[in-house]
Amino acid sequence: MFLNRLVGLFSHDMGIDLGTANTLVCLVGQGIVLSEPSVVAVKRGTSQVLDNGNAVGNVAKQMMGKTPGSIQVIRPMRDGVITDFEITRAMLEYFIRKVHGRSRFVSPRVVIAVPSGITPVEKQAVIDSAHRAGARKVFLIDEPKAAGIGVGLPILEPVGNMIVDIGGGTTEVAVISLGDIVTRQSVRIAGDDMNDAIINYMKRTYNLLIGEPSAEAVKIEIGSAAPLEKELTRAVKGRDLIAGIPRSATITSEEVREALSEPIQVILDAVKRTLETTDPELSADLIDRGMTLCGGGALLRGIDRLIAKETGLAVRIAEDPLTAVARGTAAVLEELDRPGVADMLESDEE
Repeated sequence: MFLNRLVGLFSHDMGIDLGTANTLVCLVGQGIVLSEPSVVAVKRGTSQVLDNGNAVGNVAKQMMGKTPGSIQVIRPMRDGVITDFEITRAMLEYFIRKVHGRSRFVSPRVVIAVPSGITPVEKQAVIDSAHRAGARKVFLIDEPKAAGIGVGLPILEPVGNMIVDIGGGTTEVAVISLGDIVTRQSVRIAGDDMNDAIINYMKRTYNLLIGEPSAEAVKIEIGSAAPLEKELTRAVKGRDLIAGIPRSATITSEEVREALSEPIQVILDAVKRTLETTDPELSADLIDRGMTLCGGGALLRGIDRLIAKETGLAVRIAEDPLTAVARGTAAVLEELDRPGVADMLESDEE
């Protein structure tokens, strides 16, 4: 017990949004202290992280699509779950050490947000990765709950709160009341699938092969879910699939909207299915309260207007939607002693 207290003096408890696209770390009382891509560069065929274990996050993302055959850039999270245990551990360890100034005498308590639809085996993989990365105590919280707390919804009260978290690998849709999820949909369609849809559209329409970073830039700069007041255009560079030489093409925001229609429809269907299974009294609350969007996908132009049109409910985009889940995890750590808060978590002792 004394040793645990002593270790705690040298550690900062942290909340982690371990996302498919980005990992965010939030320290109690300090806010977001790290936001980097969930990407690692390794020696091909191994789990050996380059640059003495430092080729992680921003450094590794700069290498995407530009590496020689001896180097592989890996995203160890896919669809919200761990696909490469060893590399995820190395990534988590790097982020934890970076937050603690690279001191090795750290052993924080950690709250990690996970998709609500993952299996017990997948949850255990997250816990094991965090422990091996240096955490002394690990709590898991469902992403919709963390997001609800992060955006300031009163999820512990007996009232319906609806959250739509569109991340990189999963979209989480949930109605929460009294600290628990009443009904939910977790679909493994989100921002990454939007990028893939743009890549496939460029292949199909322009015979142009582009990389994921280019597709993401197109989505961010001219992507939309609903018609824009002024439609946009953008030059896209890649490799001609027929001639095999570098080439560029100009794409319009109308075309990008067409490319994104399929993954957006899946997200809309998840929202509708959640509403269809919501109890009448909670549905009545939602008429008054509407729903809140967060995650990177909430920044897609017009997605709030499209969901509002399709559901008839008020839709608001959370302030700073990218950090909502991470802020929620840190808030949970601050209020672990508050009645009902600990009940929302799963710990490594269960």
